[in-house]
Amino acid sequence: MIFDAIAFDADDTLWDNEYLYTQAKARFAGMFSDCCSQEACLQRLEEIESHNVRYYGYGIKSFILSMIEAALELSGGQAPAEVITSILATARQMLSADVLLIDGVGETLEALAQRCPLMLITKGDPSEQRPKILHSGLSGYFRWVEVVHEKTPEVYRAILERCGLRPERFLMVGNSLRSDILPVLAIGARAVYIPYADTWSHELVDEDPVGEYTTLENLRLLPGYVEKLMQDS
Repeated sequence: MIFDAIAFDADDTLWDNEYLYTQAKARFAGMFSDCCSQEACLQRLEEIESHNVRYYGYGIKSFILSMIEAALELSGGQAPAEVITSILATARQMLSADVLLIDGVGETLEALAQRCPLMLITKGDPSEQRPKILHSGLSGYFRWVEVVHEKTPEVYRAILERCGLRPERFLMVGNSLRSDILPVLAIGARAVYIPYADTWSHELVDEDPVGEYTTLENLRLLPGYVEKLMQDS
């Protein structure tokens, strides 16, 4: 066995998530179409959201607080009650949305679980992430489940140490170069990048470490990739 564990990101790797934010941002921009362009409105919301991550963390509740702050700023502190009410309604819709699995997830996890212990590492608010994990129907595949505030080399290293895993025998799979790929490479582990159609700008990176990780078009290709690594080892 070449790996002691294969870990997966959750949002936009195992199930669709970013579409909820895209839809919410479109509705938000529509509320202020009379005072600024959609582009300017969304740019300012993105700036506020990225700034607030350090205070509120990741997730829907953090996003909604940033939307309220942006609404107050864009309205000069005069956001009408119906705008705030609409934002709060958006929060409830996002929090109650169904978990939509990405194509091929079940078959992929089933195949890999027969080869190697699996782990789930997701960042965000535990009160939001753990219900999604439960409702996804996938929790039974994972020996370990980690919900973290941020994904840094230090966080990954601490997880591996706590689980008794060695970086050189660890593989991380995810859709974010910033969170799932670069920190894992930094500790000497392997990573597989599976791009998602719509990625939050906060997760983009200026420098792409080409050649240091593997890119696969979709999850269905992962079992074959792991099988080849085992045969070549």
